[in-house]
Amino acid sequence: MKQQDLAVVIGASGGIGGALTRDLQGRFSGQVIGLSRPELDLADPGSIARAANRIGQIGVPTLVLVATGVLHGPGMQPEKTIRRLDPQAMAVSFAVNTIGPALILKHFLPLIPRDRRAVLAVLSAKVGSIADNRLGGWYSYRASKAALNQVIRTASVELRRTHPKAICAAFHPGTVATPLSDGFAKTGLQVQDPKDAAASLLDSIARLTPADSGAFMDRFGTPIPW
Repeated sequence: MKQQDLAVVIGASGGIGGALTRDLQGRFSGQVIGLSRPELDLADPGSIARAANRIGQIGVPTLVLVATGVLHGPGMQPEKTIRRLDPQAMAVSFAVNTIGPALILKHFLPLIPRDRRAVLAVLSAKVGSIADNRLGGWYSYRASKAALNQVIRTASVELRRTHPKAICAAFHPGTVATPLSDGFAKTGLQVQDPKDAAASLLDSIARLTPADSGAFMDRFGTPIPW
């Protein structure tokens, strides 16, 4: 019996992840599944493997969206100067923003179909662009997102050899009104409602072709320099 197509949103309990999940329920023809803690915890590699195994038993993921990230939290704030670097906070940034998504790729990419279009899209951040860094600061967040972009790019090269119709890409969603951006949106900066950001992202994802695999772009599909 043919397995059903799945759209999987990782980080579905977050502001933008929840908006992506709700939007997909109105536009995706198959089943939409949202995953978040404690079922899938980016800091727990075992939970990622178990979640992927469960998804594989339900159906075939043709769309996987990773809508996770950490910028600040208890004892953790974006660094305005290198003097503020804290190794524990930096480790948390890399665990959530880089290593966790990399492990999602490890366990979920083998589940996508080889014979037809499939998309794995990860939310990155424009501040992870090395070429676009003119303001400095935010060392841990910038570095963890730059590393994430390299993971996506590298995975796309490998994926092209085995899944030529698949797409693996990184997206900057813009500044969205979520707890992640609370207190860090600059005056005059456009802050979007999560549902608007989700709609723009999904519209751009729908237009992707295999030639876009490995790209880093904004929510409208415009390339961002590495």
